[in-house]
Amino acid sequence: MACPVSSGIAEDHDQDKDKLMHGLLYGEYLHLDKILSAQRLLSAEYSDEVHDEHLFIITHQAYELWFKQIIFELDSVRALFSSNAHDAHDAHNGTMNNSSANNQENGVSHVLNETKTLEILKRLNRIVLILKLLVDQVTILETMTPLDFMAFRDYLCPASGFQSLQFRLLENKLGVKQEHRVKYNQSYMRVFGRDPAAIEAIKRSEEEHSLSTLVQRWLTRTPGLETDDFDFWGKYKRSVEKMLSEQEQTANAQTKQQIKEHLLANVRSRQAVFDTIFNESLHNALVSRGERRFSHGALQGAIMITLYRDEPRFSQPHQILMALMDIDSLITKWRYNHVIMVQRMIGSQQLGTGGSSGYQYLKSTLSDRYKVFLDLFNLSTFLIPRHMIPPLTKQMKTKLSIASNGWSSDEKQNKPEDSSSNSENSLCMT
Repeated sequence: MACPVSSGIAEDHDQDKDKLMHGLLYGEYLHLDKILSAQRLLSAEYSDEVHDEHLFIITHQAYELWFKQIIFELDSVRALFSSNAHDAHDAHNGTMNNSSANNQENGVSHVLNETKTLEILKRLNRIVLILKLLVDQVTILETMTPLDFMAFRDYLCPASGFQSLQFRLLENKLGVKQEHRVKYNQSYMRVFGRDPAAIEAIKRSEEEHSLSTLVQRWLTRTPGLETDDFDFWGKYKRSVEKMLSEQEQTANAQTKQQIKEHLLANVRSRQAVFDTIFNESLHNALVSRGERRFSHGALQGAIMITLYRDEPRFSQPHQILMALMDIDSLITKWRYNHVIMVQRMIGSQQLGTGGSSGYQYLKSTLSDRYKVFLDLFNLSTFLIPRHMIPPLTKQMKTKLSIASNGWSSDEKQNKPEDSSSNSENSLCMT
């Protein structure tokens, strides 16, 4: 007697095999039956249907789908920043050397395989383009008038955009810290308390290495920062001192006292700003107050990459820094467009449907406290004229014209002085 269970399994297998052989239909592959039936108009269930509620739902569902894609790309970029082919190979063979061990912390590599920078850049630029789309998407919602929105707004309570788990995860994975959030936004237990899975996901995203953390660790290993090698920071400091000295001499040469005092005040102001990057204690104090985000070493690396961005090896890293700023600025633009839309729809005094202060709360999120890569925006403060940029030595020029297997502080010891002796190191990054 044949087993009925086995027979059923065989039939299911045959059906699955038949689908694979003939291919899935468009709607089956995309599960359109689920997606297109997910629009539930509460106005139709409780009273007369409000036409614009359909647009409101579709728009926010589209936001959440794009948030999911951004998180997907963001997680992959973080993984690329965290992985290193050589460390993985050594670990697999049980032969991880001291250099590899020193470049690991909690299983995360501090050395980026430079062959991955182009892929990182591609995925970051994809996030940038998605965010541009989301910024423009707000204008579609603005085709809805305040009266149209008022007709179904009460049905939304207590639902609110503040309850978007994916946007919260997106912020955490980028590197928005809990202490930088406005007070109302810090209490996620009140919002997600009924969803243990959501609470766990948020906690996990706060404990994992954010993109900001991984980027900072990458920047601290910028080739040329080592004091026993090119010593960029020492040379850069001397160039700044020379620049400020020349500006002071120019100011003192002025015959008109008012102009002289103005120029001298400007020199003293610039000197005070530069002191905050050359004095690590002053820099760390600004970080503790939330006025800066990057570690001292990461800021040094970012300044060096910016000044020498024309060098082949720094071309893609510089583009990565630009993409990170684009992400920050586009999220800020999205917040701004959202704030303007909310003010237009409900004014500036009504509470939000989720219990926040509505417009006032959203307006407070536009400050620099939500910029993850704030220090990159301020790099222009520390630029010096091209003719004063420390010239590269022949050895440093060679190092920045080739690709190595890893971006590491110990590459000087591991890489031959004569790059032509190793064909693997002679691959140009451009």
